Amino acid sequence: MTQPAVLFDVDGTLVDSNYLHVYAWVRAFEAEGVPVAAWRIHRCIGMDGTTLVKTLAGDDAGQGRLDQLKDRHSEFYQESTHLLTPLPGARDLLRRVADLGLQVVLATSAPDDELRTLRDVLDCDDVVSEVTSSADVDTAKPQPDIVEVALARAGVTAAQAVFVGDAVWDCEAARRAKLTSVGVLSGGVSRAELSEAGAAAVFEDAAELFAHLDTTPIGELAANS
Repeated sequence: MTQPAVLFDVDGTLVDSNYLHVYAWVRAFEAEGVPVAAWRIHRCIGMDGTTLVKTLAGDDAGQGRLDQLKDRHSEFYQESTHLLTPLPGARDLLRRVADLGLQVVLATSAPDDELRTLRDVLDCDDVVSEVTSSADVDTAKPQPDIVEVALARAGVTAAQAVFVGDAVWDCEAARRAKLTSVGVLSGGVSRAELSEAGAAAVFEDAAELFAHLDTTPIGELAANS
């Protein structure tokens, strides 16, 4: 039988990267002459990159401007990747999920170069079963496509999986895929917003989720497998 799976977002859920992304986008928009307040950018972190740019720069931004902004973001983000660290409890959580006999799936829409860096920071590839990236879909969160790709790679249905994420876009994508989601506050989004977006439970970070794992939807998934 295929083992049930826990799908993890990475940025802001397992790796403390969200505010580095905010700063990189601030610099990118400024460099392109489209200044955007940092708080507005933070509200969009976790969205598909093209959707984020269109939301903040306006629908009239042509493809050339979209591509340039995303390239600038990648350039500025790479300059700060030495500051990346795993979030508290992230490694323990992944290893515990694997010990419970569940698949660990990194369900992210990060570009391949960013994903390599994130995986190096996490240093948990030995327990990771499957991985997705931006190359797998045309449009990422809040659309459910990346979640559906992750489920297919793990060989499980939505009923055999739980999604863990830090953004409302994670919870919304999971909801659209009819998948139970668990939220964490480490991305800077409030408990109420994550719950409203569909999270069945919300924890401060991976460490708190790890400490209460047996009584969460993940624990239930393991108990019923």
